[in-house]
Amino acid sequence: MAELADSIAADIQTALDKDQLELPSLPEVALRIREEAESEFVSAVSLAKEVGDDPGLAAQLVRIANSPMFRATRSIDDLSQAISRLGVDYSANMVTGLAMQNMFQATTEFVDNRLRDVWKNSTEVAAWSSILCKKYTRLRPDQATLAGLTHSIGVLPILSWVEENDNLVRDSMTLDRVVESIHPTIGGMILRHWNFADDIVVVPEHYQDGEHQASAVDYVDIVCVANWLVHRDTDKSISEHEWSGASSLQRIGFDPEMDELELEGLIDQFNEVKNAFH
Repeated sequence: MAELADSIAADIQTALDKDQLELPSLPEVALRIREEAESEFVSAVSLAKEVGDDPGLAAQLVRIANSPMFRATRSIDDLSQAISRLGVDYSANMVTGLAMQNMFQATTEFVDNRLRDVWKNSTEVAAWSSILCKKYTRLRPDQATLAGLTHSIGVLPILSWVEENDNLVRDSMTLDRVVESIHPTIGGMILRHWNFADDIVVVPEHYQDGEHQASAVDYVDIVCVANWLVHRDTDKSISEHEWSGASSLQRIGFDPEMDELELEGLIDQFNEVKNAFH
């Protein structure tokens, strides 16, 4: 099984090296919204006009603006007001990330289920990333959230390849090995292709490295710890890791052995933020 997985990973890497592996494009709605957000004439009203063309995204953005993430004193139902509350940059990053949800679908049940699992995991990592960023750092929560939503983007072309070559991959264990071996490299390539900021581009490439080195806390650290929090109770390799000395945890200042009540409070926040993404 290991040899098969390594062989498939090598085939995908070869296709990538020869530009034969098609990298996904950022959804058109996200492109329009990012372009508008970068305009010198952008306003909450002008951005709302672009977001409003997609009712689903508009509803999600309003829901996020009303979520406990912002502890607002009053509820709003107007998209322009929601963008004013969140800010143009935050709104644009949220919509960019959320617009990718439709990319995580496939025609075969095996691949489609896997893609939906990846998206679910991405929203959970994004929720933790937002909380960690706000509580422990001075970095931008919108960038941290976007980093969480895109940290596994490299899985997309791999699963597209698998769907076209479904006679080669028939079990989850083989697929897991293929994905784990090459999705970080592909993820970085995709985000560069989308012209994302450099500090977000490096996240897929390094978020699994518990000993990631940096002079100051960065988005890799945030997503690394967020990923650990998501999987700490289900992944044996993570739970057995000596995380108390991990460099990412130290730079953030997160104590994995914190008081149970404090951790429960963070988990409550996580559930509230996660629900805002759906």
